[in-house]
Amino acid sequence: MSLTLITGGTVVSSTGSSLQDVLIDGETIAAVIAPGAALLGSVAADTIIDATGKYVIPGGVDAHTHMEMPFGGTEASDTFETGTRAAAWGGTTTIIDFAVQTFGQRVQDVLALWHEKAGGNCAIDYAFHQIIGDVDDESLKAMDELIGEGITSFKLFMAYPGVFLSSDGQIVRAMQTAAGNGGVIMMHAENGSAIDVLVQQAIERGDTDPIFHGRTRPWQTEQEATHRAIMLADMTGAPLYVVHVSAKQALARIAEARNTGQNVFAETCPQYLYLSLEENLGAPGFEGAKWVCSTPLRSRDEGHQDELWKYIRTGDITNISTDHCPFCMKGQKEMGIGNFSKIPNGMGTVEHRMDLLYQGVVDGRISLEKWVEVCCTAPARMFGLYGRKGVIAAGADADVVIYDPNGHTSIGMGEGRTNHMNIDYSAWEGYEIDGHVDVVVSRGKVIVDSSGYVGAKGDGRFVKRGLSQNLL
Repeated sequence: MSLTLITGGTVVSSTGSSLQDVLIDGETIAAVIAPGAALLGSVAADTIIDATGKYVIPGGVDAHTHMEMPFGGTEASDTFETGTRAAAWGGTTTIIDFAVQTFGQRVQDVLALWHEKAGGNCAIDYAFHQIIGDVDDESLKAMDELIGEGITSFKLFMAYPGVFLSSDGQIVRAMQTAAGNGGVIMMHAENGSAIDVLVQQAIERGDTDPIFHGRTRPWQTEQEATHRAIMLADMTGAPLYVVHVSAKQALARIAEARNTGQNVFAETCPQYLYLSLEENLGAPGFEGAKWVCSTPLRSRDEGHQDELWKYIRTGDITNISTDHCPFCMKGQKEMGIGNFSKIPNGMGTVEHRMDLLYQGVVDGRISLEKWVEVCCTAPARMFGLYGRKGVIAAGADADVVIYDPNGHTSIGMGEGRTNHMNIDYSAWEGYEIDGHVDVVVSRGKVIVDSSGYVGAKGDGRFVKRGLSQNLL
């Protein structure tokens, strides 16, 4: 096995930071040691990486991506190959994607399809959640079977009637199954039936611009569904993880549940921290389509963004993921010209999550350690990967990022800007980050360095997950 020594850097964990060296033996971390100790001990490292003046952090874990996902008559523009390569550029070394079951499909068949899509194509390691879009006896049995295959979380929808929406009764049955097998229920919490009425009424009035995507999904539809999901989880004893929370009122309800000791967890995404309904969805003409996603961007005037940052600091938002599901403007988003409800829902962010959250450190919104916690450690712990992923410690996979706080990253499509996702625009055009991903190591192999991406298709492997390590 080859030895790699990362020396001179500040190792940052979710609990603290200190000057330490990291010794990598093959694909795993062999030791985290005092600065210079390996050199003084005459360790014959094959490769020495100088991290002086920089942070050494665990590789990012993005627990919510949708590569090649079918939606609204089209498919997410990033493949597992292009999307994971872009993730690597941005310091993410593990993604958890979603195998998608819809009505009439067998869970095992769609899972096999996702394995086929991802296998041999990923630049970084990957795992799967399972979407259960058709809750019946067969799919409930499959939930039990999948636990043994390392797929220990199951996503349900309270939105998208006729496509994904589960009734409250179906949700109860799935939650009872998860309570019995130790799995986590992930919930898209929006009142889809109410939203459909508001959408139809808006279209009949002639309100068809992209901003009405947000206005027909008001915060009340998110808070109501979140409350309902919490109560059903409380009744069944199932752990509940609410995905892509954007409304401060929904988060207040989650915080209340957590204060009573309930196993309820919240995820948010960079778009809900930085972007807004008025500035983005309300852009002139059809430009707002670039930022159509669900849950929608919220009004800055109502203070949602500041409240979300607060809930990160208090720990009620445990994870920052991306819900990465990009669609090009040409040929995809433009399907909704004249009818916002036809715009494919999704944005591309997998490359930028680590940078965007680091800017929160620079801006004084979160600590350095909280950055590592919500982007690396907490997602690994939440989804049964901790010990291998999300930590720099002896025995862990050697997934390491060297981050330069004195560097600079310009996001966008122009020359000198960063965008490696398979999309024809950047939702983050013009964002300037006071930091830079310098080196990315995935299981001991350098895949990004000063020359750019130096990894290869197929570097990534499927990772079986255990049960959540976050439950009370």
